[in-house]
Amino acid sequence: TGRVDSMSSGTDYNPEQNAKELGITLSDPPQPVATYVPGVLTTGSPALLFLSGQGPRKQLKDGTYTFVTGTVGADLSVEQGYEAARLTAICLLQQLKKHLGNLNRVRRVVKVLGLVRSHSDFEQHPQVINGASDLFVAIFGERGRHARSAVGVGSLPRGIAVEIEIIVEVEPFN
Repeated sequence: TGRVDSMSSGTDYNPEQNAKELGITLSDPPQPVATYVPGVLTTGSPALLFLSGQGPRKQLKDGTYTFVTGTVGADLSVEQGYEAARLTAICLLQQLKKHLGNLNRVRRVVKVLGLVRSHSDFEQHPQVINGASDLFVAIFGERGRHARSAVGVGSLPRGIAVEIEIIVEVEPFN
């Protein structure tokens, strides 16, 4: 049915631990590169956190960061696009942690919008964005299953291969 009881507080729900077990380090996210905020939290019921689009940032051996750039289906394979989407999901997890203090406050990943830099004849956008969706399910379990759009675009900022934004329902701040 697509319905998840996001209000239940099962003792086995621990996204923080899941991230550690997957070897994911949730370091500080990068600062915005333009005039926007990384996230907006609503205070209504349900409380929603809207995260701005993030790109596939990866850490190099010397500790610096770079972005995965290129056109999926031309410069990059579908598998490389999948990995770029997974890296982007890690950036989104970093933003979630910064905004919420703890991933365990996520009740549900509600919506994912994935943009894939590709040519007009490329048709495997869903397989690419699965890199993010699969990670959200690995981290949040059933609460990580979400509504989603996977769209192809001709260009993205800085030439990045993938940009993803998400909406999550969160435990309200008291």
